[in-house]
Amino acid sequence: MTGPDVRTRLLDAAQDALAATGIRGTTVQHVAQRAGVSRAWLYRHFPDKSSLLGAAIVRLTEDFLAAAHRALEGVDDFDLRLAAGVAHGRTMYDSPGSLILRLREAEPDEFAACVGAGVQGMVPTLAQFWEPYVAAARRRGEIHPATDIAEAAEWVARVLISLGSAPGETLDPDDQAAVLRHLRHYVLPGLRHGPVVD
Repeated sequence: MTGPDVRTRLLDAAQDALAATGIRGTTVQHVAQRAGVSRAWLYRHFPDKSSLLGAAIVRLTEDFLAAAHRALEGVDDFDLRLAAGVAHGRTMYDSPGSLILRLREAEPDEFAACVGAGVQGMVPTLAQFWEPYVAAARRRGEIHPATDIAEAAEWVARVLISLGSAPGETLDPDDQAAVLRHLRHYVLPGLRHGPVVD
């Protein structure tokens, strides 16, 4: 057995266990059995349950964000990228995104303990995801040249989370034309306007 193969099997088994029983219901023994290794061998790779499940959750998040980057490949215009981001965000309710959401909502304390303070927040994670796209839009002149990249990326993340997950009366998030119109009417003008000096 090689280390990476065992680690991958352990993460696969942890992900399966999380999907079946959640964080509280998942045991180290159960994961080790599913991966075909002893508990002692599991502990060579992960010192405790939190680090094991945290690594599995981080991998799920990374997989989802990698798929999001692929969804935005070949989309050059910032407004179209934002709309594609909303569309991909809607798939968060499919696998593997649904598991991340379910764990975060059903077991928030356990989720936070597993993933740690650095990655537990959806807004910081998505803001970091959007930073290069906001920077590219600023370089191409699609948004104001004085736009603060980090601040704008966080705002974009907050807006897209809302558009993709919170139902409303005037916008169907699954209607791409309506989403694009909304982004062009409200979000892009905010990013094209110069920063207000306090």
